Amino acid sequence: MKTYNRFFYTICLIMFFGFVFSQQVPGKEQSKSILISNGILHVGNGELLENAFVGFENGKINYVSNKQPDKDYQINIDATNKHIYPGFIALNTSLGLGEIDAVRATIDEDEIGDFLPHVRSIIAYNAESKVVETMRMNGVLISQIAPNGGIISGSSSVVQLDAWNWEDAVISYDQGIHLNWPSPYSRSGYSYYRGPSVIKKSEKYESNIEEIKNFFDSSKAYLNEPNPNPVSLPYKAMSSVFSGRSTVFLHANYEKQIKDGVKFLQEQKIKNIVVVGGTNSLQAGDFLANNNIKIALEQPHNLPTMEDEDVKSRFKLASQLIDKGVTVALDPTGEMTRMNTRNLPFFAGSFAAYGVDKEKAVETITLNAAKVLGIEDSYGSIELGKSATLFISLGDALDMRTNNLSHAYIDGREISLETNQTKLWKRYKKKVEEEKSN
Repeated sequence: MKTYNRFFYTICLIMFFGFVFSQQVPGKEQSKSILISNGILHVGNGELLENAFVGFENGKINYVSNKQPDKDYQINIDATNKHIYPGFIALNTSLGLGEIDAVRATIDEDEIGDFLPHVRSIIAYNAESKVVETMRMNGVLISQIAPNGGIISGSSSVVQLDAWNWEDAVISYDQGIHLNWPSPYSRSGYSYYRGPSVIKKSEKYESNIEEIKNFFDSSKAYLNEPNPNPVSLPYKAMSSVFSGRSTVFLHANYEKQIKDGVKFLQEQKIKNIVVVGGTNSLQAGDFLANNNIKIALEQPHNLPTMEDEDVKSRFKLASQLIDKGVTVALDPTGEMTRMNTRNLPFFAGSFAAYGVDKEKAVETITLNAAKVLGIEDSYGSIELGKSATLFISLGDALDMRTNNLSHAYIDGREISLETNQTKLWKRYKKKVEEEKSN
């Protein structure tokens, strides 16, 4: 038995160290100034600059122009006919909170309970996730790590996707609380006996809202106590919401859901509100624009919710909301959200194919996403003084046929674009080439 145990532990150690040493090493701090020359610059704020020069040093952008700089840079990269983009920003993801859906022990994206504002997703974030590294090769360099489940899921944080651990990765701690507003409708599933699904008014809608109101009122009462006893972590965590430090991310899809949720939060004197999802938000477009409410619009690769809707309504929605004056960012939520977050630029490309100006489509995953997260002063566009978080693509990064990165930088650090998939591709490509030569 002892021999068996030794053998078992030896195998486990071999597998452990093999896994550890296979992890990529994050990029080193920028030590030399870098100039990218003659590229097609997508600034991220809706502007396009041809034959552009972008210079950065010590992790900060210090030159943006279509003229050659007078200053000499230590490293020069020729980007002729190539595209320069700000790092794409993924909203509302569970990256690093799960690895293999079929293995419950690797999933840490939700907790038991309904009101959990004190649950912090950032401390569960695994910076060495194999899923995280696949984001970088498509230009997704920053992500919001958000919890799921319950009525108030917990707090989200913003990370950059090349780090040793969550402490190194974090850009903005606990910047938002996620409130899942109850649906005013209930839908019966399709049945052989009942026929097609039916949408009807939810009988629990008003009572669910009352439950949320009671929690907010109780939180305020608790926070007004000079020395509350016993300590309540959920109530205590709401202080950042009432003070305005944290944004409330209101998860809602229907017009009534959105309007009721926003009005409730406004009654609570909460100013920082972002709607997440919004799959049926067109009728609420004017309301959102008039109240200056941003929306993280769910990706369009899905069928419409209502049976009488245009089958392409999800693809057209971003353009329609932008025309109404709404600030639109892109939320990659959908089937297999964690893995499919790498397709973020292609979702934006679908917006561009259905009426959104190409540079405005880029803006939905760069500057607008940064505004949603409150990090627009440092990230989201390639402008003077901002973080050198950007990449070079051989072609249009919103088209999966031409999205092909040659260089990527986070805070000026050049990062690896290798993934397990690219390693396997090179391995078997070499095998095929050797077989052809024999």
